[in-house]
Amino acid sequence: MRQLMDAEVLSLAKLLEMEINGLAVAKTSRLAVSDEQLQRMYETGITAAEARIAGLQQFINENQLAGYQETNIQ
Repeated sequence: MRQLMDAEVLSLAKLLEMEINGLAVAKTSRLAVSDEQLQRMYETGITAAEARIAGLQQFINENQLAGYQETNIQ
């Protein structure tokens, strides 16, 4: 794989940050929902966000992007 440009690494970092923030909001918002169908939709969205985050982290690790610290999701 080719070397990523600084702008690409920054975009990747911001994308990961947005996904993590969105996941945190979804997990918090889910607690306020009482409708079962909407709860399942939240769960589906949370699972999808976790998968996207894992994929981004895998890409970062596989490409040994220097100076980038992996973020753990809880």
